[in-house]
Amino acid sequence: MTVLRVVRALRGTGARLWVGLPDGRCVAWYDPGSGRVSLLAEAYGEEALAALAPHVTEEVTVGPPPVPTAAELAGLALHPDDDLAPNRPGEDLLTAPRPPAGRFHRDPYAADLAALQRVGDALDGLEAAGWRVLHAVPLPDRGRIDHLAIGPGGTLVVHTVAARRTRVRITDPLVTVGRAEPRPLLSRLRRDADHAARALATAVRPVLAVADPSRLPVPPGLLDIRVLRADQIPALSRLTGALKPPEAEALHTRARNRRTWWND
Repeated sequence: MTVLRVVRALRGTGARLWVGLPDGRCVAWYDPGSGRVSLLAEAYGEEALAALAPHVTEEVTVGPPPVPTAAELAGLALHPDDDLAPNRPGEDLLTAPRPPAGRFHRDPYAADLAALQRVGDALDGLEAAGWRVLHAVPLPDRGRIDHLAIGPGGTLVVHTVAARRTRVRITDPLVTVGRAEPRPLLSRLRRDADHAARALATAVRPVLAVADPSRLPVPPGLLDIRVLRADQIPALSRLTGALKPPEAEALHTRARNRRTWWND
């Protein structure tokens, strides 16, 4: 009997479980959302189901993979250099040049990168609720959208702030972290949301996500921007009624194409 491995899906393919041979070839996958096991190699059908048994708590249907949708085919046709789906949270900071390692040198990007990763991981956790998430979306002006979330509750542009356990003060359009100089982050966030709305031809809501604030008072008049702590992001899974799954999938396919953002 062949020993099959079960691994959780990489980001961008929801909550799927993949069943693979020791050499890495995939023979089946299980999609909890649809309750379906798709077999790529029927010869391994019984073994794949046995490998998945500890992970499945409901009745499933078994068969060949479903016919891909037009959006899925468009995603498969993307050149790897144009596909933003593999981007990690803080992708540009991960590859930014660092000062020489040493006792008196600290990573200038460490706090920002940690915040981006924390918020990004929280957003990735929404995929089980039908959301699709992209990170580090590059814009033509050399800026970036930290995170883009598309799902039942609509399309969200998320900007991350590293609070470093200090108070964050919001005086529209300024955001002040601790004793640092105020920055017009809300103006930038609105511009990014407007850019995304034009590029994707859909309504976009701006979200300010703050990691590790000691205090985060939100001005009562700030109606167009949603302000959240990083630990409040899972609550976004309760947002519904804006996009149906095929609509969200089509928008995600358009958004993951780098050229979508160049052509705006």
